[in-house]
Amino acid sequence: MYRLTRGSGLVLASASPRRREMLTHLGLYFRLAPAHIDENLLPGESAAQAAQRLAMAKAAAVRVAPNDTVLAADTLVVLGEEIMGKPKDAQEAAQMLRKLSGVQHEVLTGYCLLGDFGQKVGLGRSLVTFRKLSDAEIAAYVATGEAMDKAGAYAVQGLGGALVKEVSGSYTNVVGLPLAAVIEMLLEQGLIEPQGEGA
Repeated sequence: MYRLTRGSGLVLASASPRRREMLTHLGLYFRLAPAHIDENLLPGESAAQAAQRLAMAKAAAVRVAPNDTVLAADTLVVLGEEIMGKPKDAQEAAQMLRKLSGVQHEVLTGYCLLGDFGQKVGLGRSLVTFRKLSDAEIAAYVATGEAMDKAGAYAVQGLGGALVKEVSGSYTNVVGLPLAAVIEMLLEQGLIEPQGEGA
């Protein structure tokens, strides 16, 4: 559906298979260069500030060739004042899911484009409501292993979709990348173009 414009290169600074699949599905060619940074939150930092700062840090941590543009993102789950990252173990995953059970939470994804044009940063916001979950359901989901490398201990695009009652806002943002906003940013910078019939 899209292709890189002539002379443009795109680097995805992420190890997330979900982000990789979304971009690949649209026909975009890119190189993978997962960024390794300290993802601990700073004192007094809001979730929105953290998501954008971490996305910028990931983009800056990747070495690229001239004319390459780096795309980086960071997704956080927020319940009230609590920011939920990836669970350290199965016990913490179950604890997170118990907190999310039956209530609404927010998913924030900071994203950053870094290239010859400078730095462009954005933030995706979605609201997610969980069903009321039984302890047995939580244990069964954690036992699948899917919760372990996901912010908030669930994957809406996987088995975790059975736990989610409603999503308000961008669904792909909950998966890990607010795709419409990112594509719009890539188009605005002239990095990609639609690939239609005869194009």
